[in-house]
Amino acid sequence: MSRKLMWAVPFALLAGVLVFVLAKGFGNDPRSVPFMLQGKPAPAFSLRSLNTGEVMTLEKLKGRPVVMNFWATYCGPCKLEHPVLEWGHRNLGQKAQFVGVAFDDTEENARRYLAQNGASFPQLLDERGQLAVEFGTTGVPETYFIDAAGVIVHKHIGPIDPETLVGWVQRLAGLASTSAGGR
Repeated sequence: MSRKLMWAVPFALLAGVLVFVLAKGFGNDPRSVPFMLQGKPAPAFSLRSLNTGEVMTLEKLKGRPVVMNFWATYCGPCKLEHPVLEWGHRNLGQKAQFVGVAFDDTEENARRYLAQNGASFPQLLDERGQLAVEFGTTGVPETYFIDAAGVIVHKHIGPIDPETLVGWVQRLAGLASTSAGGR
C-alpha cells in the first residue's frame, strides 16, 4: 500500500465521521435538554415566601395551573425576563398561578431585587437549591408549566417572551377546562 493511500483512508474515514456528526446536529436546538419530568407529577415542596413569610407547598397550589419560574439575582437574562412575568401575572393571573423561585442566592439579595423591581406574585426562596435539583433545573431562568393536577406539562429554558408565555398559559387553561368538564 502506498503512503498516499495509507493517509487517504484514515482521512476519508475522519471526514465521513465529521460530516455525519455535523449533519446529525443541524436542525436540533442546541439548548434542548432532555427533560425526564415532563408528564410526571411536580416534586412536592415546602418553601417560605419572600413576600409574606408564609410557607407555600405544591399541595396548596393544586386545583389551578401553575407557572413556576426559577431565577437568581446574578442572572442577567432573569432581569430581562422579570417584566414579562410581571406582565403575565397581571394579564394571565386569572388563568394560572404564578410563582417565582429564587435559588442559589441569598435572601438579602432576593429581597433587595424584588423591592427594586416589584413582586406582584409569590416569590419563594430555595436557598440551598434543593427544589431546583428536584425539578431538574439546569440553569436560570427556567419556567415550568404545571397543570391543575400538579403534573409538569412543559419546561421552558431561558428567558420567556410574552407570546410563549401566553401560549403555554392558554394550553394549561385549556387542559384545566377539559379536565373540569370531564368530571
